[in-house]
Amino acid sequence: MSKYFVDPDIAKAKTLHADFYTSAEVFEQCKEKIFASSWQFIGHEELVAESGDAYPFTLLPGYLDEPLLLTRDNNNHINLLSNVCTHRGNLVVDNACKLHNLKCRYHGRKFGLDGKFISMPEFKEVENFPTESDNLPQLKLFTWDKFLFACPEPKHPSDVFFKDMMQRVSWMPLSEFKFQPEHSKVFNVKANWALYCENYLEGFHIPFVHAGLNAVIDYGEYATELFFPYSSLQVGYARNGDDCFELPTDSPDYGKNVAAYYFWVFPNMMFNFYPWGLSVNVVEPVSTGECRVKFFSYVWKPEKLGKGAGAGLDKVEQEDEEIVENVQRGVRSRFYQHGRYSVTREQGTHHFHSILALFME
Repeated sequence: MSKYFVDPDIAKAKTLHADFYTSAEVFEQCKEKIFASSWQFIGHEELVAESGDAYPFTLLPGYLDEPLLLTRDNNNHINLLSNVCTHRGNLVVDNACKLHNLKCRYHGRKFGLDGKFISMPEFKEVENFPTESDNLPQLKLFTWDKFLFACPEPKHPSDVFFKDMMQRVSWMPLSEFKFQPEHSKVFNVKANWALYCENYLEGFHIPFVHAGLNAVIDYGEYATELFFPYSSLQVGYARNGDDCFELPTDSPDYGKNVAAYYFWVFPNMMFNFYPWGLSVNVVEPVSTGECRVKFFSYVWKPEKLGKGAGAGLDKVEQEDEEIVENVQRGVRSRFYQHGRYSVTREQGTHHFHSILALFME
């Protein structure tokens, strides 16, 4: 039996072994076994709003640390490319800009905005040149309305990760959600990335940790739905009818006081829908005992900001940070190896651990 086996029966199961959060070897294994083959949030289409726009970025800086490039070509098509020149490995584009083509400033190798090789100085004598390998590698790009996602080595179709979330909120006009950099932040947390995720995946701690959130969320009605294989949803219901979604009749939640939808997509993405809009949270691994959490805010109805379950998110974050940092210190103890699950409150965490165990095998 694998060290990371998680019994499918939550009533019998033990949590992951503590060294998942403390072992440098496990942390390194997760890089290829989990993150290289799963989808990661890039941002929104406005990053390359017009033909000729180029936007370089690094996928999971310091971990996968993969230099990538978004471009919008003259056919108005968005491309996701490697940002590494196929000659000597220089980065092709350093900063967001507008270009007619891509040109490496090291030796002048030129590519189209679709990554196709165009020309190279002083290469007339080179045999069997150019070939397909001289093009910039093109990666699969998944788009959900205006939102963009990358996966370096996809082993599973994107719909097994996103389908259930997309269906549940299909009535929302995501194209109207506007990115607000002033409401977007980065938090450095002294805890393993998986500890941060599993804390998110249960509302069990809300009455004990989040007094403000507990005042507006009806803990007794808080519900978790598991989507197999790779996502889940927690629904927060308001204690009264204030600050809730105006749900259409074709929504499965019509008639309910939904204050928030908390979607999680394996391994490290959270999509928090509030009546004001969307907060996308991405948990980036830094080390065995540290992660970086990025909050991207997309505002739909600015008049609803600061109200209901979507208010005071910074305070909620600080409360979560304090808890998971304490847990990180605790799991290093020689006296801790496993815990058990609440059958009624920790289904999401059990689901997460089950997927981690599957990928680690």
